[in-house]
Amino acid sequence: MSQPQEITIPTVTLNNGVQIPQLGFGVFQVPPEETQRIVEDALEAGYRHIDTAAAYRNEAGVGAAIAASGIPRGELFITTKLRNGEQGMAHHAFQDSLQALGLDYLDLYLIHWPVPAQGLFTEAWKDMEKLYANNQIRAIGVSNFLADHLDTLLAVADVDPAVNQIEIHPAFQQQELAAKSRSLGIAVEAYSPLGQGADLAAATVKSVAAKCGATPAQVVLAWHLSQGTIVIPKSVQAARMRENLGAAAVSLTAAEVAEITELESGARTGGDPAVAAHSQM
Repeated sequence: MSQPQEITIPTVTLNNGVQIPQLGFGVFQVPPEETQRIVEDALEAGYRHIDTAAAYRNEAGVGAAIAASGIPRGELFITTKLRNGEQGMAHHAFQDSLQALGLDYLDLYLIHWPVPAQGLFTEAWKDMEKLYANNQIRAIGVSNFLADHLDTLLAVADVDPAVNQIEIHPAFQQQELAAKSRSLGIAVEAYSPLGQGADLAAATVKSVAAKCGATPAQVVLAWHLSQGTIVIPKSVQAARMRENLGAAAVSLTAAEVAEITELESGARTGGDPAVAAHSQM
């Protein structure tokens, strides 16, 4: 594997001392048959943080790319997530994911959605705490958890979540939820950080990009990074992967950050965690 471009990716220190690369690579909606090639491209570009999920059905491709890369395991940060339909069997589901990935341990394991109608996420969390205590996972967290879900979980948790991965982009910022998560010591990780591309067309983003000599995607990702948010953009194109990684070298002024923050419009692109109950099976 050739040497990646020389860009220093900042890290975020989680509430248990584990460090996570702040800019990672997501594989949501990457077809299983293309995952190995695409993740190999991402690793060659310089990404060391890869985010997948059992529900994406591409964990095996991620694992194959890791094995083919030759990169020492300790240099990688691998996240996967518990499928909704397996919240009542988290220990078994975790072992299946570990086997699919071909790994001995995970860096981060998340409950993918709370699915409050099931009433199982606290049970899943207790199972995950045992895996964490057994050093099979370096950090455990949640995804798509709203304020009331966090309160319910924290009432029974012995280990506080390290991360809450939620939809955040300029048009949908979830500022109150992000602030609550951070106030509890829970790091905020943004999925769909570019609004699935829609936010890149905003005149403000284009204007800031022109002033910075950067691309719209780099500007939006730099906006996330400036706030301490972890981001996991996805692309299937090697050139775009490198472009996104270049956001780590883009510095925005406070005024530019404020301009982009003003783009909030409540434009959610994904499901509403208050009612979402995808089977993911």
